[in-house]
Amino acid sequence: MAHDISVIIPIYNVEKYLRRALDSLLAQTHESWEAILVDDGSPDSCGAIADDYAARDSRFKVFHQTNQGVSAARNLGMEQASGQYVLFLDPDDFFHPQLMELCLQAAEKAAADMVTFTYHHFYRTANKVRHFLHLPDSKPRFKKYGKTKYVTTDNVFDFATEYSHPRDIDRRFAIKHCQPCFRMYRTSLVKTIPFIVGIRFEDFPWWSEVLLHVGRCVILGLPLYYYYPNPKSFLLSSDSEKQALHLELSIEAAQKVYENAPEDKRLLWEKRFLAPFEHYLEKKRKQR
Repeated sequence: MAHDISVIIPIYNVEKYLRRALDSLLAQTHESWEAILVDDGSPDSCGAIADDYAARDSRFKVFHQTNQGVSAARNLGMEQASGQYVLFLDPDDFFHPQLMELCLQAAEKAAADMVTFTYHHFYRTANKVRHFLHLPDSKPRFKKYGKTKYVTTDNVFDFATEYSHPRDIDRRFAIKHCQPCFRMYRTSLVKTIPFIVGIRFEDFPWWSEVLLHVGRCVILGLPLYYYYPNPKSFLLSSDSEKQALHLELSIEAAQKVYENAPEDKRLLWEKRFLAPFEHYLEKKRKQR
């Protein structure tokens, strides 16, 4: 049975959060989806949890592999994706119940290659503060959306940026940051764009290449993704030297993608994506 949307979830050492992520799929108001769960050799009970969900609902499809990293897990997921559109979900995060419904409606109405949204900033910030104060996590509250406003563009570079507060873009409809989880993509658009195995910050070169292939894009600007500040994540748990090393590799890979890109797109990419990453790298170098 063909599904409208494939959701790719790389899984490793997140047994504390995985059920919440998978339950957010079961809570979706749109029901035509498949979830591709890639157990990346997780040493905890994640594999068993994934198998349990698959046994109860055939929309969950589980693949077990030896540990190869998040890039390899996502690549396997993309190979298996059969939906018209694809979403990425990190297993310590979760979806708003209407995410699929709203994205699919907008994509079909606009005949879009990509639909973008944002994450719930208050939820993430509140939990970072609560972790600092050793308080339990805050519980999410889901706003119910009716008719929504959005922007449609045939030039995604006019709206995309890595800056949190871009001055030259309408903040309400800026396509912020390079995390793949903040967008829904036409599967045929990303099927042949792999994540680079062996590096972290793998989303930067991947997203940089995706930008070059996007035709029409819908910008919802709604907080439909719940981004959880996991203390064990790479950004929150690794030292500055390790982050700098992987970021250098990521920047080099992305620069190769843009060597032969159209000049107007390359200049915007350098200004809005490469420059912020280079500033972040310089900061990490000083912390070594």
